[in-house]
Amino acid sequence: MPDQNDLDTAPMQDQKLPLDAWHRVQGARMVSFAGYEMPIQYEGIMAEHLWTRDYAGLFDVSHMGQLQLIGEGAAEALEAIVPGDISALKAGKMRYSLLLAEDGGVLDDMMITNTGHNLYIVVNGAVKHEDIAFMRAHLPDAIDLDHMKEAALLALQGPKAAHALTQIGVEPVQDGWPVPGDLYFMEAGPFLWNGVRLGISRSGYTGEDGFEISVPAEHVEALANALLEQPEVKPIGLGARDSLRMEAGLPLYGHDMDPSTDPVEGNASFAISKTRREEGGFHGSERILKALADGPARKLVGFSIDGKLPVREGAPIFSGDSEVGKVTSGGFAPSVGAPIAMGYVAAEFAAADTLLEAELRGRRVSMKVTKMPFIANKYHRRGKVK
Repeated sequence: MPDQNDLDTAPMQDQKLPLDAWHRVQGARMVSFAGYEMPIQYEGIMAEHLWTRDYAGLFDVSHMGQLQLIGEGAAEALEAIVPGDISALKAGKMRYSLLLAEDGGVLDDMMITNTGHNLYIVVNGAVKHEDIAFMRAHLPDAIDLDHMKEAALLALQGPKAAHALTQIGVEPVQDGWPVPGDLYFMEAGPFLWNGVRLGISRSGYTGEDGFEISVPAEHVEALANALLEQPEVKPIGLGARDSLRMEAGLPLYGHDMDPSTDPVEGNASFAISKTRREEGGFHGSERILKALADGPARKLVGFSIDGKLPVREGAPIFSGDSEVGKVTSGGFAPSVGAPIAMGYVAAEFAAADTLLEAELRGRRVSMKVTKMPFIANKYHRRGKVK
């Protein structure tokens, strides 16, 4: 789960989610996070984590920033500040990418969808206003940026997610179009539920199969209630969301990546498209392409922990008497049944099975560099053999 100190760093006047009252009725314990009052748990982090792995968990992620880029040449313009090949993205397809500062540091990670008539982008809630200001400053005036303030965002994650969406009657917007269950991982489209238009993508941040659902805020409670009526669906809080994404080896922006990090050392080289590697032309491309060619000085890696004591963010990492890195995320992993962590180490210590130690309150804890993800992902990929 997130460190309590991190959860308490939001501004004094937290905003309320459209589902704020709904969360409280469901018995949520609310905390400050990313400038909002957010549910950290309902019945317990362990139970919610395991339920999502086996059935379907409903997450309120309405604090995230939902944006639209509108205008001719929007994809090409965006390519100046992200390392992905956005102009080649076909309608209904999505791509994970990174918003880059002029020096190549990571300002945020994001999901970009070509809707067929504009680009739909989801950014992290804690930095969404900074992202919007940065994009407006670096994109041509002819490109409109719409912050979708009246839209809520739900994530339905787990092996029973597709069944639950089918049960509540989510339909394609016209005959012949796919139903949600026909989408593959990183595909998206428009759908209807009781006459309400939804934007649904087969994506998420848990390592499980699942969906993210953009819905007008005025209809989100009705949709959440309909989903919760399905026996396979339970509400899930921030705590389980964090443990699920750690097991999936997915970085949390502001912890495992930040402006001091470039995509190569941050284990996100996959976000640099082949054509961009050849052509460059994006923020920090000279630095980033050099790191690709020469290798980074440090690397984000996973760790298995010896014993039951969790290793938390900020713990220094040692090889003998030499400090060689720092933990950026850590905690108990319910599906692994043991503590896990992520962090940066000098490149010479990044190989799998390297033995290191973390220092916790003056004592050393043994740890081993481990390949990520810690739990194999279950994304519904095209051509995947079941």
